[in-house]
Amino acid sequence: MNEEQRKQTSINILDERDKKAAKKETKDYSKYFEHVYQPPSLKEAKKRGKETIKYNDDFQIEEKYRNMGKGKTFLIKTYGCQMNAHDTEVMGGILSALGFEATDDINTADVILINTCAIRENAENKVFSEIGNLKHLKKERPETLIGVCGCMSQEESVVNKILKSYQNVDMIFGTHNIHRLPQILEEAYLAKAMVVEVWSKEGDVIENLPKVRAGNIKAWVNIMYGCDKFCTYCIVPFTRGKERSRRPEDIIDEVRDLARQGYQEITLLGQNVNSYGKDIDGLEYGLGDLLEDISKIDIPRVRFTTSHPWDFTDRMIDVIANGGNIVPHIHLPVQSGNNQVLKIMGRKYTRESYLELVNSIKEAIPNVALTTDIIVGYPNETAEQFEETLTLYDEVEFEHAYTYIYSQRDGTPAAKMKDNVPQDVKKERLQILNKKVSYYSEKAMSQYEGATVNVLCEGTSKKDDAVLSGYTEKNKLVNFKAPKSMIGKIVKVRIDEAKQYSLNGTFIEETNKAVVTH
Repeated sequence: MNEEQRKQTSINILDERDKKAAKKETKDYSKYFEHVYQPPSLKEAKKRGKETIKYNDDFQIEEKYRNMGKGKTFLIKTYGCQMNAHDTEVMGGILSALGFEATDDINTADVILINTCAIRENAENKVFSEIGNLKHLKKERPETLIGVCGCMSQEESVVNKILKSYQNVDMIFGTHNIHRLPQILEEAYLAKAMVVEVWSKEGDVIENLPKVRAGNIKAWVNIMYGCDKFCTYCIVPFTRGKERSRRPEDIIDEVRDLARQGYQEITLLGQNVNSYGKDIDGLEYGLGDLLEDISKIDIPRVRFTTSHPWDFTDRMIDVIANGGNIVPHIHLPVQSGNNQVLKIMGRKYTRESYLELVNSIKEAIPNVALTTDIIVGYPNETAEQFEETLTLYDEVEFEHAYTYIYSQRDGTPAAKMKDNVPQDVKKERLQILNKKVSYYSEKAMSQYEGATVNVLCEGTSKKDDAVLSGYTEKNKLVNFKAPKSMIGKIVKVRIDEAKQYSLNGTFIEETNKAVVTH
């Protein structure tokens, strides 16, 4: 080989290396989002329910993974709703089955998972700040595995941002991939590159997943996953997928098992819990039927969340009105009191139909406590339209509300609308609304003075270890002094003082009765 040929060979090798480097540098992750990140379409949403749902009953940890976590610890930081909290319980259960032990010390944890929420921009900013804070830890302890999971992981823009700016992250996996955590961990331990597993597949319901529940007094029970409502401001239908209901027998078996373990309260969870059962072919069985069946199980309290007014049926009202262990507290998000705003929100009901539903509930359940969610400053919301939200609040007299300033979410139909309500106007409206929320909250609380209530004692007060605290059937926080042996039990408390958002009382006695009073 002459000198010229050697030079040419060297050039070819360098060209090939450059090509490989360039290919590696511009690795295409779009395959992970082939069917996940699409423009919202109500037409497509209607098709979702026709897809076949598969039920997997034989989940188990493969033997080769059993000792993966031996001598190692894990920590999960959770943001967002009750569904995220429940996902954390499942991930904790899987990690424990792999041999990992839970720790509260983030500086020594061998696996750190950030379970994310995508519902508002502020929630995403907190997560990115958290991931950034972990960069120094990764430098000090490079063997630590850091994972980002949950709803944010289902957004292509979020994953791209992590890939570009947060090389301290080892794993990204979505809400449909939790059951594959052992495989994801194995790949992360073996691979030097970031592991990204975000499936668009959302048609399966995985049963028998292990769980490590937070405490042994109250428990979350998922009854369905996903949402098909496509409210124009909401990213959840894309991060959680289409509606998939668990089979009634699987839910009832789980609730019975919790009752045997001595749990005092369960909350049935779903992104739109009132749609339960609609997606199961050949089954005429809805949330009202499920509530009635669960009311026969010996567990003192049963709650459900979150309700959409569109799907709240007379059957549900009748079952709740029968009392028993279904508590008389209903969280019923209204979002706005103006028809035009409700229409552009895609809420599918009117002010009038919402108030008609509220009246039906109040007639059947006179002692009901109603709470709600409200968004202010939606695109194009006028002062007059906001005033209608205030008058609706006066008419219903909600006992509490979670209030928010509209936050634009990429990928939602509302993101294409002009966010034309000035920020200072949004803040002013929120202040006005919150004053009304406080007024009716105080009014509801004041009615408890002198009354005796049943309180599920959950532990000591956050402010005073000598004081116990818990909640009434209507979800009112009560502080009182009593022996610590009352923790985990339902007790009678006489209310001496009503504050804006809590009650102070005197312990009377323990009760094992699930009597619904206040």
